[in-house]
Amino acid sequence: MNTSVAVEGLVLAIVGVVGSEHVRSDPASLDAYGQDALRQGHAPWLVVLPGSTREVAAIARVCHESRVPLVVRGAGTGYTGGAVPTHGGVVMSMERLNRILEIDEVNLLAVVQPHVITGDLQRAVEAVGLFYPPDPASLDRCSIGGNVAECAGGPRAFKYGTTKRYVLALELVLPTGEIIRTGSKAVKNVVGYDLTQLMVGSEGTLAIVTEITLRLVPRPPARATVLALFPSIRAAVEGVTALIQRRVTPATLELVDADSLDAVRTHTGGEVAPAGTGAALIVEVDGMQAAVEEEAVIVIAACQGAGATVVSRAVDDQDRERLWQSRRMLSESLRATGLLKINHDVVVPRGRVPELFDLIQELKERYRLRIAAFGHAGDGNIHVNLMVNRTDEAERERARQAERVLFERVVELEGSISGEHGIGFAKARYIDIELSADTIALMKRVKHAFDPHGILNPGKVFPD
Repeated sequence: MNTSVAVEGLVLAIVGVVGSEHVRSDPASLDAYGQDALRQGHAPWLVVLPGSTREVAAIARVCHESRVPLVVRGAGTGYTGGAVPTHGGVVMSMERLNRILEIDEVNLLAVVQPHVITGDLQRAVEAVGLFYPPDPASLDRCSIGGNVAECAGGPRAFKYGTTKRYVLALELVLPTGEIIRTGSKAVKNVVGYDLTQLMVGSEGTLAIVTEITLRLVPRPPARATVLALFPSIRAAVEGVTALIQRRVTPATLELVDADSLDAVRTHTGGEVAPAGTGAALIVEVDGMQAAVEEEAVIVIAACQGAGATVVSRAVDDQDRERLWQSRRMLSESLRATGLLKINHDVVVPRGRVPELFDLIQELKERYRLRIAAFGHAGDGNIHVNLMVNRTDEAERERARQAERVLFERVVELEGSISGEHGIGFAKARYIDIELSADTIALMKRVKHAFDPHGILNPGKVFPD
C-alpha cells in the first residue's frame, strides 16, 4: 500500500465522520499518541477523536473496508505497549467519551463511557456512600476503558479482586462496524457465551468498548492503615505469611523493597522509611469499625512477630494519604534514577511469594543486575523492575537473559508472566512460555471470529 495515498484517503473519509477538528496528523500529535508508559513509540498515520458510538462504528467500518490497522487508545498509562500502533494506521483516542452516565444507588452500579478516569469515578461514587474497589497506581490518570482492556488490578485486589469482578455489561463496536451489547444490569446472567468477560483483558484486540456498566459495593465505613518496616526483604515476606496464617484478609497488603524505598526517598525528598530499611509493608484493613480495630491489632502483632523494627498506624486520612502517595510514586521514582526501567508484573500463588523473592535475589547475583521489586504481596503480584544502564549493551543483554529466566521460573512456580499489565507487544515473544501451541491457536481463532481482517490492534498479544 502506498502510505501517502492511503493516509490521504483515510483523512478524507474520517474527516467526513468526525470533522477536521477531531483529526490529528501533525508530527507532535503522532508522536504523543504513538507511545504509552513503556516509552517505546511507533507513530500512527493519523489520530482520530470520535465523540459517539456511531462515530466509532463508522471509523471502524472505514478501517475494516480499507484493511487499515486501528488501535484504540485510552489514557496511555500501560506498560506493555498495548495502545501503541506497531503497524502504523489509525489511533482512535477515546478521550471525548468521558462521561459518567449513571450512578444507580439502588442497584449498586455505574454506567460510564470509556475515558472516565478511574479516580474520578471512585470519588463520585464514594460521595454517595458507594465504592468502586479496583485501584491501579495510575488511578488519577488511567481510564476505565483501559482498565477493562487490561483487566487492571491494584493494591485492593487481594480482598476485592480485579476489574473483571466489577464489569456487568458492555456496549461494543466490532472491527466490522456492528454495535452490540453484552451482559446486563442484573448481577446474574447466563444467557449464551459470556462475551462480557471475554472482552475484559483482551487488550483491545477483539472489539472497541464504548460504554461500561460496573458493579459497585457499599463503601466500608472504617479503615486502618499500618506501615511496618523490616530489616530485610525476607523478614517482610515472612510478615506477609504471618498475616495470611492469622486469617486476616486486608484490603491491601503491599510490599516494597529497599531499592524502591531509596528511590522514593531520593525523588520525593520524603521519608516513609529511613535509609537502611530493608523492606516495608503497607497493610490496610477496612469494614465495620469494631472489626477494623480487631484486625488492626492482629496486623500489628503479626508484623512485630515477624521481626518488624517499626510498626506505626496512620493517625488520620492525611497521614494515610502520605503513605499511599509514596506507594503510587514508586514507578516514577525508579524512572527518575535515569536508568532504563524494565517493568515486569509477574504473579505467583501467594504461598510461593517467598520463592519468588529467592528467585529475584538469584537473578541479581547471577546477572549482576540492580532489581527493584514491589507490589501486591497479598495476591502474589510483584512488579520486578530490572534497572539497567541504557548505554551499557552488555548489561542490557544480561537483562534480556534475566527476564526470560524470570518468566520461565515464574511459570514453574505455577504463576503467570503478567498479572495486570497484559502482554501488548513487549511480552508477546514470551507468551509460549506459559501457553501451549494449541491454546494459542484457539485464541487466534477467537480473534479471527471477531476481526476477520486482523485490523484491530495488530502485533499485540501474539508474536508476529
